[in-house]
Amino acid sequence: MSGAQALEDSHGQPDAPLSYEAASARVEEIIRRLDSGEASLKETLELVGEGKALIELCARELREVGDALQQMRLDELVSRLESEASR
Repeated sequence: MSGAQALEDSHGQPDAPLSYEAASARVEEIIRRLDSGEASLKETLELVGEGKALIELCARELREVGDALQQMRLDELVSRLESEASR
């Protein structure tokens, strides 16, 4: 199963975008299933593909949040420097 397929519903239609929290929770479910040793080879391959896509989604969201926080810090620094320079 590819990453794109991993985020489709049972009818092959794309699901609504998952939140970070929902994706993270699903990754935990996948890990528990894989750790159980009960998954067939085919299911294991599907779960690994789905897990990879979800981990990439989580990483992308974390990167975006980090970038936004960095921009906020830079904006604060610029404002502080401008106010100090105008004194």
